[in-house]
Amino acid sequence: MKYQFALYALLIIASACSRKNENLLSTYIVDESHSVIGWKGAAPDHFHEGSFSLWGKIHGDSNGNIKDGKFSIPIASIKNFDLPDTIKPQLLDHLKGQDFFNIALYPDAGFEIERVTPYDKFSPDTTHIIQGVFTMLGKTNTISFPAKITFENGSIRTQAGFSIDRLKWGMASFSDPNGELYIFPEVEIKLDIKATK
Repeated sequence: MKYQFALYALLIIASACSRKNENLLSTYIVDESHSVIGWKGAAPDHFHEGSFSLWGKIHGDSNGNIKDGKFSIPIASIKNFDLPDTIKPQLLDHLKGQDFFNIALYPDAGFEIERVTPYDKFSPDTTHIIQGVFTMLGKTNTISFPAKITFENGSIRTQAGFSIDRLKWGMASFSDPNGELYIFPEVEIKLDIKATK
């Protein structure tokens, strides 16, 4: 009887501790006005660059340690930075079309954080490795990248630079090196995301 009582008490304590730990997690909402996803796509003789907006949320503890997160990227928010305003709409319409993002069928891309681990080497630009799943054009692939994560005044800021291979998501247009127009498969991505409680 004493053993059963002790076991029951232990289960109650463990349950309470579990609930306490869960309560320590906070939700950080992406500050859309201070967050951006930069992109750069290149051909052998030229390149274009621009940005996307995003929205989403991160779950983290009171010290800014990230547990998970989920983000949505509206493709219609795509911008270009390098072309004159008279030409810019032609590029953006092409990128939204069937050759690239096919916005009529896939209006959003998305990313879900699965794991965030501390970086085991000293670097002024990298504090963690972020791993998660990125969905675009209806296809999902796991990606991981180095990032600098800082926590200040109740906000988590994540900065990162890396590349993805667009072919893995089925964006295969202009991928023939012998074609009239060849665009490199690698697309450079730069993240600067601020999320606040």
